[in-house]
Amino acid sequence: MEDFPAALTARPLVLDGGLSDQVAAAGLDLSDELWTARLLVEDPGALVAAHRAYVAAGAQVVTTASYQASFEGFARRGIGRAAAGRLLASSVGLARAAGARWVAASVGPYGAVLADGSEYRGRYGLTVRQLERFHRPRLEALAAAGPDVLALETVPDVDEAEALVRAVRGLGVPAWLSFTVAGGRTRAGQPLAEAFAVAAGVPELVAVGVNCCAPGEVGGAVRIAAAVTGLPVVAYPNSGEEWVDGGWRGPAAGPARFAGDWLAAGARLVGGCCRVGPAGIAGVAEVVARCGGAGG
Repeated sequence: MEDFPAALTARPLVLDGGLSDQVAAAGLDLSDELWTARLLVEDPGALVAAHRAYVAAGAQVVTTASYQASFEGFARRGIGRAAAGRLLASSVGLARAAGARWVAASVGPYGAVLADGSEYRGRYGLTVRQLERFHRPRLEALAAAGPDVLALETVPDVDEAEALVRAVRGLGVPAWLSFTVAGGRTRAGQPLAEAFAVAAGVPELVAVGVNCCAPGEVGGAVRIAAAVTGLPVVAYPNSGEEWVDGGWRGPAAGPARFAGDWLAAGARLVGGCCRVGPAGIAGVAEVVARCGGAGG
């Protein structure tokens, strides 16, 4: 079976869309600090169904429901460490059960676990070493479950990127590193060239890029990421709507409209994040197929 790094080098691939959006579309309430990870405990079948919807739409790479999962978060629900480790691992198995070609184990930033929106600010007041100590155990649990790649995603600043790069060392599973950006900078305001430089020359990293941002941010970021690192680039923005006063506002652009340009600029893995559902991913899959991807 072709491994993920080889496939990514050979041709463009299609990533899935927003897991929470698909789950919510099925009528499930995610107003909880564990977010989609709550369903690892309460309704794993709903996660399989959501993953399957993206596979049916053409996604070749499916991300797990572990973005907001952590030992600390599960402990607040009275779930012990051993059981929490099994829940983290189960997220990989559920994506496999949905028929995903490749499974990306989602590792959200420290701010996601706080469930207060601080992943869109960064700069938590923690050192790189403290952030590394937080991330390493959950990375170990996910890596032991055998995903094809670890998705270090929605990273808001350089400090957390450095911590994650340290934390993936020696795990034996490739990873991608994806920043959330605004105004041509990280959410913490750092230049993108500085941010992507953290990934340069790191043997564990097989891709670098951006997610959970406006589609208009992607093109420039893809070019910078490719130039700074020489790695394949991952791009999975939001729909184009903006989160204002507790709700989504404005027109949806969707990634399919721009995916061809991103692929031409160096993107090799394209999908969607918030508000991008199976229909949006089907559109991306069509573009990727025209650009010589899909298959496999």
